Amino acid sequence: MRLTAEELREAVIEELSSLGFEWQDGELRLPDDQTKDFYRRLHKPAKRAELERRQDWLERRLSRYLPLFANGDEVDPEGISPKLVEVTKKKDFELFRVARLTWALPYSKGFGRRLTYLVIDEHNDKLIGILRLQSPPLSFPPRDSILDYPEDRKSELVNQTMDIQTLGALPPYNRLLGGKLVAMVAASNEVRADYRRKYEDRKTVMEKRILPADLVALTTTSAFGRSSIYNRLRYYDKMIAESLGYTKGYGSFHLLRLYPRFREFLEERDVSTRGGYGTGPRRKWQTMVRALDRLGFSSEVLKHGIEREAFLFPLVHNLKAYMAGQDTHPQYRDLPLEDLIAYWRERWLSGRVERVNGWRSWERERIRDMLLLEQDE
Repeated sequence: MRLTAEELREAVIEELSSLGFEWQDGELRLPDDQTKDFYRRLHKPAKRAELERRQDWLERRLSRYLPLFANGDEVDPEGISPKLVEVTKKKDFELFRVARLTWALPYSKGFGRRLTYLVIDEHNDKLIGILRLQSPPLSFPPRDSILDYPEDRKSELVNQTMDIQTLGALPPYNRLLGGKLVAMVAASNEVRADYRRKYEDRKTVMEKRILPADLVALTTTSAFGRSSIYNRLRYYDKMIAESLGYTKGYGSFHLLRLYPRFREFLEERDVSTRGGYGTGPRRKWQTMVRALDRLGFSSEVLKHGIEREAFLFPLVHNLKAYMAGQDTHPQYRDLPLEDLIAYWRERWLSGRVERVNGWRSWERERIRDMLLLEQDE
């Protein structure tokens, strides 16, 4: 049965109202009293929808992977021995997925070039954290505001960077600032070497050209406002992450539950919503904008209000000159993984152990409660 515009428009109003949007002057607007609880509520429908899709998979897999998460009493702070494991095997991909599904933000497999990692505590063979890098957005205003690119070379140069799509620590390591450890790992020489090994001499899919396999910078944004992981992240006198300010608070995740219906609505009206190479991560955004416009909504309903803090991880000393085409050779910062781990242990771990409560009593069975919805009542 053909989906009518009136039905879909009513569904949009109902969805946004349930999230806390309010009618002002005949339009849906964000509430004035926005808090982090409101921001988490915005993510909740998309997160639940993702978990609903994964329930059968989780019920089959969770018992296999749950023992790889630590109980608090299995963590010895003095013995923590982080090991970086590039994800190439099916079992590691599945462990990564289970861990990622515990995040407040909906799961995404990423796009383009990707590097995916587990950070394992060799002392007990438990998972400390996860990391995934992906192709960067060609347009990213916080980054582009501080970098100048030569004419017609922006794509080439931006594609010598990567975007941090997933980064964080799992309980109980997150209480011991394991997130800062994973963030430092992202900037390590070892990750750069993996990038070169994986992408050297590989042609791009769209333009069939070979780009330099020099990874010169990373970018990312926080989940909610100011980031506790990336702020003040340094290695002795070297800043690892530099704040670039905040995004404008627009996106599409708060309407993801309606995305299939947006596609159906457009396709029934001969408007293609097909993806594929060249459409990139903006396909959902473009589909929603087209549908909302046809339903009589302004783009303001895609303003979720979460102004995420943006960060740049420069991996070379001469990043601005290199991206401007003034220097032809990147001058890499020397950030060995072993040294970064030692610094994290001294700077953040040692003072955290006795100062923070709760990590010793953490039980991994709580992850089951987070992921299996029949227990989420």
